[in-house]
Amino acid sequence: MEKKYMERFKGRYCKFVTKEPGEIRATVTTGLLEDVDYEDGFVIVDSKQGLGALRINTIIAIKPANPKAKHSNRSNDDHAVVGIETLIVFIAMILVAAVTATVLIQTMDTLQQRARYISDQTIKEVSSGISITNVIGYTNANQTHLEYLALQVRTTAGSKDIDLSVCTLTMIYDKLYALTFNASASIDVDDKPSGLGVFEWLSDNLTLQASEYGLFALHDEDDSVTNTNGINSGDIVLIVINISKVLNTTGLPPRDSFTGTFQPELGMKASFNIDTPAVFSKRTVSFY
Repeated sequence: MEKKYMERFKGRYCKFVTKEPGEIRATVTTGLLEDVDYEDGFVIVDSKQGLGALRINTIIAIKPANPKAKHSNRSNDDHAVVGIETLIVFIAMILVAAVTATVLIQTMDTLQQRARYISDQTIKEVSSGISITNVIGYTNANQTHLEYLALQVRTTAGSKDIDLSVCTLTMIYDKLYALTFNASASIDVDDKPSGLGVFEWLSDNLTLQASEYGLFALHDEDDSVTNTNGINSGDIVLIVINISKVLNTTGLPPRDSFTGTFQPELGMKASFNIDTPAVFSKRTVSFY
């Protein structure tokens, strides 16, 4: 490349075509020709990659170039667009991560509350319950059939308060009978006149239909049974059933039997079995 030819392009934006000895393909470099060092055989070029040097003996062609073709506003805009897109993606990832974390925290909180509720309910279910301590029957005047049945119940040890009005009493005889509480059939032992037997007084003062049971509070120190039908520790209650109404007969005859359960709303149920004797020697019969 002649010196006068090189000097003509000094300070101008040019396209340099170089080819190393032994190479088949040529290389194109575009930039500003800053200076020419003839002594060492280099040209100084300020290109897009920065300030660099090309050996003069490798330059096979120099051609003026338009600087705007490589450094146009459009090119700068393209780089800016790529930066904004990257920023948008980054912000979106942060937002997704934040939403995911919030959902996970809320889910964990919900599961924790659910687990605590289930734990409390399980403890109540296991620790609460009704215990049948005695089963007493009462025959008709002729002592031929069992007319009334009373389950003497109390809460199990450590039990929570139990609402007797929402308990379910089931009996299995010739078929399954389900009895519910009669709100008007809840009375206290203090209401009974002295000298009168419990069943004698109940038969005259407690009206029960076939699908109902009533309450008779034997011991109710805090009046929880009388006021709210709730039985707690220390209370003793009779669950009264009119057998003759339930079976739609004169009652349960001798040498007969049936089973039943008393199930509170929450807690362990109590079961009982009745086997009537061959002869009712007295009107009051104790089965337990």
